[in-house]
Amino acid sequence: MDVTGSEFDGDHRQTTRAGAGDGGGPTAPDVVDLVGVGFGPSNLALAIAAAEHRTVPANPPISTRFFETQTTFGWHRGMLLNDATMQISFLKDLATMRNPTSGFSFLAYLADRGRLVDFINHKTIFPSRREFHDYLEWAAEQVDQVVTYGARVVSIRPVHDPHHPGEVRELDVEARLADGATVVQRTRNVVMGQGLHPNLPGGVTPSERVWHNHDLLNRLDQLPSRPHRRFTVVGAGQSAAEVTEHLHTRFPDSEVCAVFARYGYSPADDSAFANRIFDPAAVDEYFRAGDEVKNALLAYHSNTNYSVVDADLISELYRRSYQEQVCGTHRLRVVHASRVTGLTPLPAGVRIAVEFLPTGEVTELDSDIVIFATGYRPHDPLAMLGDLATTVSCDDLGRPRLTRDYRIVTRPDVTCGIYLQGATEHSHGISSSLLSNVAVRSGEILDSVIGRCHGPRTEPAVDPATDGAGRALAFSTDRG
Repeated sequence: MDVTGSEFDGDHRQTTRAGAGDGGGPTAPDVVDLVGVGFGPSNLALAIAAAEHRTVPANPPISTRFFETQTTFGWHRGMLLNDATMQISFLKDLATMRNPTSGFSFLAYLADRGRLVDFINHKTIFPSRREFHDYLEWAAEQVDQVVTYGARVVSIRPVHDPHHPGEVRELDVEARLADGATVVQRTRNVVMGQGLHPNLPGGVTPSERVWHNHDLLNRLDQLPSRPHRRFTVVGAGQSAAEVTEHLHTRFPDSEVCAVFARYGYSPADDSAFANRIFDPAAVDEYFRAGDEVKNALLAYHSNTNYSVVDADLISELYRRSYQEQVCGTHRLRVVHASRVTGLTPLPAGVRIAVEFLPTGEVTELDSDIVIFATGYRPHDPLAMLGDLATTVSCDDLGRPRLTRDYRIVTRPDVTCGIYLQGATEHSHGISSSLLSNVAVRSGEILDSVIGRCHGPRTEPAVDPATDGAGRALAFSTDRG
């Protein structure tokens, strides 16, 4: 595969605005077909799909550029725990489900690293999280010529073309570099894939002693060496259980308290039939369903992905807890049916108010470190659109409406494409923003962009003025 050529040869040059040290105003940006905001696994898979598309001479050309805030590729580095494994098959990598012969597959990575035979002998379909992250880095290195790292996108603005008055065909994506310079890239389409924000309960502020698990390994590496700590982990999902197990193993002379509202960790349903909710075909079925059916499907299958834990990890934690009872040691404490109601800083730790839900009794628990493994929330996909957000059609809950190809529905005068990688569960289902469908999803977005750039111009599949039943659709007017 030949992906070594620069994306900015010829007509696709990078341009810099005032603030980069030239003392002048912005130059007229050249236009690319697609700009990706963020470069996590989703937009990495999109870059790979575009790279493979360009290897076929008969295919129409496609020019791409991606901006990533991080200075290098990284994906949940703070949770690359030694024994943590992926919860999806290695075949659900960045490319295989879209192109089984791809040179960007996990199998191609193993062959390149000289571990293909050893992985086969390992007799597993679930690689370690560390190995999968190494695979992602390996893939990212092969397309890094289309990525600007250390560039935070600060705005996306409509371009008002005097040749097409009243129509927005292009967008200016502005990114700020680490040195304060700004870069503007004009594009016909933008794909927003900023990933997720760490979520903390209301009233909880991160500090040196209160963390989100997103930063776990980085923060642990900074701890001064001393024995007899008490860690408290809040949460009942996979990450919370992994953090609890990791701390219990890594600090053999410390106590680990797990606090959650359930009586125990709930096992994830990863059975063969339930896993069909992650099939590419399930996205089509979910998208076509009515709101009542969508809500029911999310409720039925929430235990495949949300606040659930691998059964083997549950068994291991219970084994340790029971063995400590037998031995008379209690380093692993499970505080079940409880919730944290308050945090008070102490000179050498944090005092935690814990309510036992069945009785309402509140007790206090002193801890050196409190780690909230309380999940993530999506970025607001419209936050950086500025005035352009007022052209977006939203549902009754303020969520953007999307077409099947993940394009945001806008007013008819906005004919450029604004696509989402993430924050699409309400329209496309549980798997729409997960790794399970990353290869297929990115291929669908790329096909849509190519069709819009090189095919006949078409209107969105959903009428941007009504909901199909004659009711006017709402457009966002206040983004706070």
